[in-house]
Amino acid sequence: MEFRKLKAEEIDCRISQIASNYCMLLLYKDARVDMNVLDETVGCMNWKKSYLRDNANCVVSIYDENKKEWVSKEDTGTESFSEAEKGLASDSFKRACFNWGIGRELYTAPSIIIFPSKEMIPKGKETEFYQNEKGKYETKTRFWVEYIDYDNNRNIKDLIIRDNKNHIRFSQLTTETQKQLEKDLMTMKKLIEQREEKDDKFDREKFYEYYKATSDNTMLISQIKDAISKLEEKK
Repeated sequence: MEFRKLKAEEIDCRISQIASNYCMLLLYKDARVDMNVLDETVGCMNWKKSYLRDNANCVVSIYDENKKEWVSKEDTGTESFSEAEKGLASDSFKRACFNWGIGRELYTAPSIIIFPSKEMIPKGKETEFYQNEKGKYETKTRFWVEYIDYDNNRNIKDLIIRDNKNHIRFSQLTTETQKQLEKDLMTMKKLIEQREEKDDKFDREKFYEYYKATSDNTMLISQIKDAISKLEEKK
């Protein structure tokens, strides 16, 4: 049995280390993603979970139609900083699902290092990564996975991470993917220029506003592809 690879929208970013001049991110999944993938792959009636040692261990079992029996895999979790008991149960469940292969490709993520940006300095602060009252570094910036792709061995080969203002903060792409994205961007720019030449009512600023973007660089990959499709329809 093989579970599908996780989609970009199913992956979250968590800060693992932070200082004044950098922060490091980890990619992770939440328990809802595991439940959705299990339901989708084996059916909601064909898997179950149980807990041992006060939620420290979770056992995820999947029914094998050929053997006519339940097959189980187990792992141990760790407590979260808030709602310790609930966090422990959730973490042990996610780890047991890793044993089944759900999201295991996240272990192949590169080292994701983010450097401070002047555009993301919060009001009243001097830097994006600042010290709180207890002297610990933190940030108001939130990061999310825009794009991810894998090779034939389920290793992450392409990854783009943006912040909550849609700036690209980390990018690792194969040459092939990079060329395709650059080609799509150039295609969109040419189509915009053609529209401006032929249509006096076309407004480039409103075009960006439609996608909640300020420029080409803040448009998402999915938005660029959608824009190409719409602009080509209007030829």
